[in-house]
Amino acid sequence: MAHDGQHCSFVLVADFDIDKGAQLTYQFPQPLGMDEGLLANLMLPDGAERQPADWTVFFLNQTPFNTIKPVLSWDNEDGGEAVEEDARMLYVINLVRTKLDKTARRGAIVKAMAICTRYPFVQIFKPVLLLALDDYFMNPSQDCLARLFDAVNAMDLSSMPTLSRYEKLIMRSTERQDVFIGRYDDFSALNDPGTATQQTAPLPPAVRPGHKSSNSGDSRVSYEDSLHRARKDPGRNGPESYKSASQMRSPTTPSEASFSLDGSAVWVGDESGLDQMGFVATAASASTTSIASAAQTRGRRSTDASSSSSHGAYGRLGENAPSLTGAATAALKDSHFFHTAINYNEHLLPVKVPLSTFPEEVGEGSLTMLCTTFSPTITTMSGPMHPHLHTNGSLTPPVIVLFNALVTGKRIIFLGHHKLAENVSNHVLAACALGSGCGVVLKGFIKRAFPYATLINREEWENIPGYIAGVTNPIFEAAGSWDLLCDIGTNRLVVHKDIYSSHPASWTPSSNQLIMRTGTLKAESSVGSEEEAVRVQTKEGGPAQKPESAGRPDSADNVFIDDILAAIASHYSEAHVRAKFAEYALRFVRVASRYEEDLLGSTTIGYPSTTYTERPGEKPRLGSGAFFTDDTACTKELAINAGRIEAWRRTECYRLYQADWKRSLARNPIQGFDLAHQLSRLRYAKSISDGEAELIFRTLAECLHSYDQVTELLSWLPPHLHGLQPLSFGLFHQQEVVRDLAVDLFNELRAYPIGVQFLQALNHFQRYAYVRQAHARELRLKDPNTLAIPQSAYMSRTPSNRSESSLGGG
Repeated sequence: MAHDGQHCSFVLVADFDIDKGAQLTYQFPQPLGMDEGLLANLMLPDGAERQPADWTVFFLNQTPFNTIKPVLSWDNEDGGEAVEEDARMLYVINLVRTKLDKTARRGAIVKAMAICTRYPFVQIFKPVLLLALDDYFMNPSQDCLARLFDAVNAMDLSSMPTLSRYEKLIMRSTERQDVFIGRYDDFSALNDPGTATQQTAPLPPAVRPGHKSSNSGDSRVSYEDSLHRARKDPGRNGPESYKSASQMRSPTTPSEASFSLDGSAVWVGDESGLDQMGFVATAASASTTSIASAAQTRGRRSTDASSSSSHGAYGRLGENAPSLTGAATAALKDSHFFHTAINYNEHLLPVKVPLSTFPEEVGEGSLTMLCTTFSPTITTMSGPMHPHLHTNGSLTPPVIVLFNALVTGKRIIFLGHHKLAENVSNHVLAACALGSGCGVVLKGFIKRAFPYATLINREEWENIPGYIAGVTNPIFEAAGSWDLLCDIGTNRLVVHKDIYSSHPASWTPSSNQLIMRTGTLKAESSVGSEEEAVRVQTKEGGPAQKPESAGRPDSADNVFIDDILAAIASHYSEAHVRAKFAEYALRFVRVASRYEEDLLGSTTIGYPSTTYTERPGEKPRLGSGAFFTDDTACTKELAINAGRIEAWRRTECYRLYQADWKRSLARNPIQGFDLAHQLSRLRYAKSISDGEAELIFRTLAECLHSYDQVTELLSWLPPHLHGLQPLSFGLFHQQEVVRDLAVDLFNELRAYPIGVQFLQALNHFQRYAYVRQAHARELRLKDPNTLAIPQSAYMSRTPSNRSESSLGGG
């Protein structure tokens, strides 16, 4: 995101007049040139006079009716990835307060103040808005607006690092507080403004209070894991295979003292202590004193995992790496945020700017809150079942019904009668994050979202296709201009009784027959699948009620939501929940790509579906496309998803993803093969031939030549999917060439601080295998007559009894 230009574009003030109603009092520094009555009513929500304080969020330059007239200089957001119309969006955070005053006609004064900004993380302006509105109550003049405007725009973001897409994906998936610390030009940027840095040793990596760390030992499963768990795959390893390093003890051996396997360092060197190659440790896991001491006593070269410059090639160790003095002597803060301050009226307000936000993530919408509000145990669902919405019949979880409604472009209303407008707004913003895969996968939801909507311009926003609106007035439920009603006050999900009139379940013979690679197979339908929804036409051709269907309690969607709710109950972080939903949305898109290919013969949203081929006289070729454990699983998953895929392909969201996919093919650092498919093969395949294993590891090792390529690879290996574990399988392969390629791959990762952090998350057995083989490799390079370490020397130490003739996570 570009940081030049104004942080605050406009400041607005509205007052409630008992005779005239909501009035827009001030617009600073100039009028917006749009309907002032609309702005005033958005800033003063229904029932504001009954609440001491409330917040609303709304957008400008979103549609023709809320486009402002002044021509501003807009920076292209997200490094040029955002489309032009999205870059013009203005996000508005508004505070309304009611103060009791006996001199007022109704005993209270209601005023509101709003900041219009081009940053989606509008929540950072809440503290300064609180002070500014108090100031305005005491002195209601335009000077208050000018002070606020100047203070916000004086906020210093000049040294704020700009992360690439893949750096953002890595940052949001880890709770390590020192991730990408080297992206800061000045380590003092991590300190609270004006705070003296007297601490001589860095703080250990902290986990948010009350939350579990999402590390490589995370016991939660991914969405693809849930697919296999739902099928009760007997070949899948149990959770005991994924214990974190802190939960496992390294085997006691005479050479144990030669290695640091305590979770804080990756040691590579001669286990006899005669030859030293080097070690890597992070400033967050050992003090500068202990690092220097270890380097001195062991005679090893030490390199800090977080030492790096802020340039594109900064990450390679030894290349212009800055000194650790600043980091080691500073009280380190969470590097997920840029720490700055707003100096308002002699009050220095600390500000934490999130660095991994995508444009579809606005404000403080929480998926944890959304899943809790519409948990299957407390949510009542009513109305007809529809193939676009109910992918598992009547047992479709409420959150999945909402996700289906979002991606298929249904009109959605969040109703909060007698609720704060802030509560309603946050649910709408959370729904946008849900549908977009937290901004990582899909786009177009914020463009049609109205976090707080009013009766004033009802006809205009109701004409937006697939709107997502938050309201507090129950008159909207009675009006019926919606397809799905989400009542946050009573935990209801209501599908409109006339949804078939608005969205017919139009099925063609081609969409009812999935053309598979093995021939023309009719899609197997589970109870509650889309095939039953075909029979919704009456003899006259009109819509009719779909027969009641029980659904399957063990479907992948149900297992996935059960896992999400279990994670929430165990106090897993919001970042963990978001990572799971991003993966869910990505899986939906990859399955849609396969569906599109089977239906039309080609796809415009993904790689073609192929399998690994190895023919005599021909060069072997890696597979690509969505991964399925077998043809039966593929057929069932396509049938279950067919209804919502068909509807999604007719939406603007689909067309935006088409354009994004085309751009990614040209821009991705790793080119020429489907990286996600290869990692899925390593994670979930029941067996992989020696030839495919060698080609996968050779291709990965040969493609890693730059920092950008490393970050792209690591972005597909998040902690909640056990990090580098799929690649570590290569260390235990029966063929030496595969083991050597795995060592080459890890050596390349080890050259970058972010790669070191991922290596540190491996368990003891995986790191021990890497250390032994890397050391043996060094000895062979020095003395070609040196024998390689026998495979039995480390295979007996592995936590898995996987057959030597196979390689995979299944």
